[in-house]
Amino acid sequence: MTDIRVLIVDDEPPARERIRALLADEPDIAVLGECESGIAAVGMIRNLDPDLVFLDVQMPGLDGFGVVAELGGALPVLVFVTAYDAYAVRAFEVHALDYLLKPFDRERFRETLDRARAALTERVRPGQSAGLAAPITEADPGRTPLRRLLAKRDGRLVVLKAAEIDWIESSANYASLHVGKETYLVRETMQSIEGRLDPAQFLRIHRSTIVNLDRVQEIEPYFHGDYIVRLADGQRLTLSRTYRDRLQKHFGRL
Repeated sequence: MTDIRVLIVDDEPPARERIRALLADEPDIAVLGECESGIAAVGMIRNLDPDLVFLDVQMPGLDGFGVVAELGGALPVLVFVTAYDAYAVRAFEVHALDYLLKPFDRERFRETLDRARAALTERVRPGQSAGLAAPITEADPGRTPLRRLLAKRDGRLVVLKAAEIDWIESSANYASLHVGKETYLVRETMQSIEGRLDPAQFLRIHRSTIVNLDRVQEIEPYFHGDYIVRLADGQRLTLSRTYRDRLQKHFGRL
């Protein structure tokens, strides 16, 4: 693909300089410019049509999420950059590509760039610019299922594809995401995450359990109207009779 046109938005000059320095060694990157406020960012994005924007979250006047709201549906690929992890879930609700926590090293930054290259390659279509090839809209739980999310594991933030999740269980104020043998945490209630997942793929089978229907292998009767749902990896989950009708809509009568 042609050069990736980048805009850097951060109210701190050292932060902008850091990103520019890391981009300097990338031959396929063209930095269109930089700015220090959300208001300026809105104008520059509209006028310059960048493919990729490194966007600070906390800025005076108009923050990173305010920029997204001002621009509406047509957005470039977004990478949020911040020193705080509290905004991670919200960032992915507006379909940010990545969430860079300051301070980040060169290796982590290059992982983000590689992800951006792949995303832009998928979005480009003949006759369209890379930045607006596939307009992104703000998340609407009723229309746009969650495709990826940010989760914690061993003190690191990891980007997960929703389709990779085997099952989810409630864990106090968090939800535990089980992906193969690994477990990740998101600070979100079961009701919230259930509302954002694809209902054709993920189903609540218990007040504390959501399952990826693609992983279900067997369903067997248990006690008092409950059932055991066995996943392809052998994991056994309880299907409460309260949620039995939901499962029957997908698999037929039990």
